[in-house]
Amino acid sequence: MRTEKEKMLAGELYRAVGPEIEADQLRAERLYRAYNLTTADQADQRTTLLNELLGAIGLGSVLRPPFYCDYGTNIRIGSGVFANFGCVFLDVVGIDIGDQCQIGSYVQILTADHPRDPALRAEGLECGRPIRLGRNVWVGSGAIILPGVTIGDDAIIGAGSVVTRDVPPGATAAGNPATVCSR
Repeated sequence: MRTEKEKMLAGELYRAVGPEIEADQLRAERLYRAYNLTTADQADQRTTLLNELLGAIGLGSVLRPPFYCDYGTNIRIGSGVFANFGCVFLDVVGIDIGDQCQIGSYVQILTADHPRDPALRAEGLECGRPIRLGRNVWVGSGAIILPGVTIGDDAIIGAGSVVTRDVPPGATAAGNPATVCSR
């Protein structure tokens, strides 16, 4: 029998309960709270905390506090990434952010999803679908990237957009829902 965490990581329906999931959430909360209390002159402490919190973070990447996540361990950030204040990354499954991405303030990257069937939702089931940002993606402030989306290399996401579908490499997408404006 698979644990709820194993089902979660596989993108299957699961319940976000149980000692393993709760321990992972508490670990992440402890680390991001400590990180969010640091100041810009505590670069070494910030690096240590992010290396412990995240699955991977590349050289020269910056996440300006406050920053929030579910688990942290399912987030992989490339080199030279910049994420501004107030970002929320719900990482029940993988979030992969390519090198040199620029992420505006208050961006939400949300892998957590729920069944469309109301009876399954009523049972407390949820699931996750991974999100991938290619290399050199620019995500404008306040954008929301929904579960299962892939954004191609060099794409631009307009501020305040809600990205519900994949965005091809080099495209600009904006709006709610986001639509491709140009290539």
